[in-house]
Parts: sequence; structure tokens; C-alpha cells
Amino acid sequence: MGRKMEGFAGTAYDVKSAAAAGGNRFVGREFYDTPISQRPLSRSFQNESSSKVSPPSPFSIVKGSLDADGPVLKRNYGDEEISIRVMRLANIIPGDDEGDDEINQLFLHVDVSKPGQEDCLHFLCGLYPDAVGIHSVSMRPKLELQSSGYLVPPTQYNGPVFEDLDEKMRDAFHSYVEERGVNENLFPFLQAWLYVRDHRNLMHWFKRVGTIISEPKPSKDA
Repeated sequence: MGRKMEGFAGTAYDVKSAAAAGGNRFVGREFYDTPISQRPLSRSFQNESSSKVSPPSPFSIVKGSLDADGPVLKRNYGDEEISIRVMRLANIIPGDDEGDDEINQLFLHVDVSKPGQEDCLHFLCGLYPDAVGIHSVSMRPKLELQSSGYLVPPTQYNGPVFEDLDEKMRDAFHSYVEERGVNENLFPFLQAWLYVRDHRNLMHWFKRVGTIISEPKPSKDA
């Protein structure tokens, strides 16, 4: 078990190993320094069933997650459903993603829901190669989470600031999420997943731009 972290304080880490995808390594600058035409796209992610880059069991990849803003991973824990959304630090705090090309700090939205309950327990976490930290714990209506990939501002009191809780309570919440598999073991997969999504988005962007640039010009006689 890696060390836990309070909030998001910490430094960037060097990722010396990233998961292999289709025989290729998605490793920070090595990936982005490769010419675009030569960057491989993982077949396993294209098919959304990975044999070489897999999330820790028993998490499974949400179908269509590469092309949506919703959850990336899901699992059941007893009668609970755990879903995880992931974002890179630069998407939350522009300019704060140290190293630019490397994804060394992730944000997780972890939702724990139970059947028959209108609300779910929502954790905002920071994930690092060797640690996980909880930034906030709140209750959110399930509909707010299902209607879009983004959380809407809460309309009710959602609890105290996490850092204001006593140490025993904070430790209890850390144990709670770790028992449900939310720990540093998720980092290699989610890091690789973000690299692949970035690559897909870049290729889609070039394709859209290309359709406009390559359109035939109207003839002068038209």
C-alpha cells in the first residue's frame, strides 16, 4: 500500500515505467517526441477490451469512455457501485501540470452509490504514482452525476472541509476508498488511458481540420 496524501500538495514524479499498449510504450516525452504519423494507437483501447493494458481487477473499462466525458472505470463492491472519472491536473489548474508532456498527477472523481438511494458519496481525489489523497467528500444526487460528465454546483450542504476533519476521521475515509480499490495501483492504467485519449483527440482534430483544408476550391466560373 502506498502512502496517502492530504489534499493535492506534492511534487511531480518521474514515471519510469508506463503500461505497454500493443507492444508500444506510452511514456511521456518519448510518446510526444515521436512524429504524429508514427504514433501508434493501442488496438486494445480501440476495441475497448485490453489484454495488455488493463485496470486492476475487478475494475472494468466503461464502454465508449474514450469518446465521452463520463466514467472511465466501474466495479461493484457488495451492493455498491463504484465509478471513477479521471482528469489530468492541467484540465483543473492550467499551467500547473509540471513536465507538460508527462502525466504525473491525476484528479479522480470517485462515486459510491447504492440501489434505492437518491444520493451517492462523492470523493475528489488526487492520484500519484505512489500515493492517493482525498481533497473533499460530499453527497451528490445521482441524477447530477448521470446527466453529464461534469458535476454541477451542489444545492445543499455537503459537509465540512476535508482538512478540518480530525486525523482519525480522515484516516477512516482513506481506508474506505482503499478498501474499494481506489489506490495508486490505478495510476499506470489511467495514465496510459489519458495518453491514448489525447492521441485520439489529436488525430480526430487533424481529421476535422483536414476535411476543411482539403475541400476543393469553387471554380471561378461558379
